[in-house]
Amino acid sequence: MNIKQAKQEITNTLRAYLTRDDLGNYLIPTVRQRPVLLMGPPGIGKTQIMEQIAAETGVGLVAYTITHHTRQSAIGLPFIEKRTYGGETYSVTEYTMSEILGSVYELMERTGLKEGILFLDEINCVSETLAPMMLQFLQCKTFGNQKLPEGWLIVAAGNPPEYNKSVRDFDVVTLDRVKRIDVAEDFGVWKEYARRKGIHGAVVSYLDIKKDHFYRIETTVDGLQFATARGWEDLSELIFAYEKLGLRVDRGVVEQYIQLPRIAKDFANYLELYYKYQKTYHVEDILSGTWQAITVSELRAAPFDEKLSVMGLLLSRLSESARNTRHQDAFVTALHQDLLACREAVEAGSSAAAVLEELSRQRREELRRAKEAGQLDKEKRDLGQREAQMLEDYRARLRREEITVPAEEMDALREWFAAEVEQRRAQGAQTGAQFDNTFRFLEKALEQSQELVIFVTEVTAGYDTSWFVENFGCEAYFRHNRELLFDDTRHRIREEIAAAKAAQKEEQPHE
Repeated sequence: MNIKQAKQEITNTLRAYLTRDDLGNYLIPTVRQRPVLLMGPPGIGKTQIMEQIAAETGVGLVAYTITHHTRQSAIGLPFIEKRTYGGETYSVTEYTMSEILGSVYELMERTGLKEGILFLDEINCVSETLAPMMLQFLQCKTFGNQKLPEGWLIVAAGNPPEYNKSVRDFDVVTLDRVKRIDVAEDFGVWKEYARRKGIHGAVVSYLDIKKDHFYRIETTVDGLQFATARGWEDLSELIFAYEKLGLRVDRGVVEQYIQLPRIAKDFANYLELYYKYQKTYHVEDILSGTWQAITVSELRAAPFDEKLSVMGLLLSRLSESARNTRHQDAFVTALHQDLLACREAVEAGSSAAAVLEELSRQRREELRRAKEAGQLDKEKRDLGQREAQMLEDYRARLRREEITVPAEEMDALREWFAAEVEQRRAQGAQTGAQFDNTFRFLEKALEQSQELVIFVTEVTAGYDTSWFVENFGCEAYFRHNRELLFDDTRHRIREEIAAAKAAQKEEQPHE
């Protein structure tokens, strides 16, 4: 299965394991709650889906790369304890708590979360001395004489032997006690993730053209050479940073992430073209509706790959604008809830400044707990930090302007909040204009071509672009989407008619 299906299956497993009966006991007894063994190529997102599952289900996450551990750090250090059996005193070996299990208990103490996921990566690459202990842990959920708390799902990940020479085979006894999920790379699923994550447009559009370059591992005379999903995502982050710093991403930089030279070279060349198209086609002019007629002619005469790259550029910019609008919308919504709570507290006799200070402290505490629980992604972090900072700014402004009368406090807060609402409206209007201008340009350059169908499809599939269209509308998109649906229906009907005719012909008696 692909990584998206694996994520859903692990989520379902977690939900099943955490379901309780009417008496409060786990519906599936702990002894029957098999650890999940997630096997698949490196760099396809096994760790990322653990973080997503923890955030979406609200449980804790403790993650370890098990190859970094020794036998002592995994199971604890031995010590001698005196025990009396049948009137005789004996020296018995006990163990201190495992560092791994200690991290689970520590997270529970810090966050108050009693259920979660213990993720152990590279499980089949452990050292020879640690291997028996890991097998025992998968089978019995214990390290030494310490047991994993109830309510914690073990997910162990590993790579098949063709990707790692140091892997160890699991015996039948162990395999018969785990829930094995085999996962493979899938560009379509990764592309959906890339849209949601905001992966750099050059990476997405390049891989759209060269899908076979998305994930490759080759054995050469120089050793293993590879391009992985993890490599493309990390390279995307670097490209954004380099662009902000005004630095150039050349082939040498690309090869540090895409460690298959011919693909690194190809992408580096494509990235140069990507930047060239950005200037040649004056993307910002297209978005603002001020393009020149020659730009339309150039795109109309361009080869297919160039058209796809330019559409990728435009789609990337539209996604960025739509994402900014979505973030502002989420910020205004969160701030509105805070101010409603503030109004209620003020009506009950509290000072608005004091309430805002407490709300800001609560938001920062929520961020801290989410981070410690492994539930905090970048978008959630940025929204929470921005919300807390704005509440602090409101509090400081009330005190700086010496506004202390409750009615005047709320009037001031409403006025300041209105500025954020206006920013949301302005961002939405600007993004809407960019959508309209882009469609007008592409209609002139591509008319009713297959490329325009591809663009409409990409807008539909994009997380931020589809959100924007749904919430703010775009007449050009709806028009083309209706035409696309009509064409699909007409094509389907034609296929059905052809199939019916073929079936009728088959039924006719042969002379």
